Amino acid sequence: MTNEEILSKTDHTLLKQDSTWEQIRGIIDDGIKYKTASVCIPPYYVKQASEYAKGRVAICTVIGFPEGYSTKESKCFEASDAVKNGADEIDMVICIGALKDGKYDEIEEEIRAVKASCNGKLLKVIIETCLLTEEEKIRMCRVVTAAGADYIKTSTGFSSGGATKEDVKLMKENVGKEVKVKAAGGISSLEDAEDFLRLGADRLGTSRIVRLMAEKPAE
Repeated sequence: MTNEEILSKTDHTLLKQDSTWEQIRGIIDDGIKYKTASVCIPPYYVKQASEYAKGRVAICTVIGFPEGYSTKESKCFEASDAVKNGADEIDMVICIGALKDGKYDEIEEEIRAVKASCNGKLLKVIIETCLLTEEEKIRMCRVVTAAGADYIKTSTGFSSGGATKEDVKLMKENVGKEVKVKAAGGISSLEDAEDFLRLGADRLGTSRIVRLMAEKPAE
């Protein structure tokens, strides 16, 4: 797998609480230079980032992040606002408590509503796999598929664990054909990146791959 193939499937990510515009601008510059799939940044910077990037790299942001327990209406507003400000892709977090309460219909309804608020832009649904049982992961694959989201995503990177190869394989086997898989959280090496992509991930969420690529000799 070439450097370019890996980078083209990477969401170059910076979501730290103390992220500054200078740092955000830096990852946008890197995303443009290395032709990443997107740069994933805090909602606060979306408008400024979109105006700066001028379409040279897709702008991705997060909503209901990282806990996921804001209301459906709040998430819909966040999504709509982000798209209005220039976001090309939205990564939303489900309410894990609702899942644990077995409220799958409510979660599906929320995802549908947020998808509608995205106004045609890509929606990725974060299910925080480290907090779920295998049965819950499989059930959420079906819910995300039924709700019409574009991607199912493993993790926020802010909980007790990130993406695992077992989870990516399980998700790929259980989502609908039209739903893609994003692995995020803890992807720390080029070998990891290749493994996740070979197992069926269509996107990687990571802050490290671009830096590693910059250090790797050109192929």
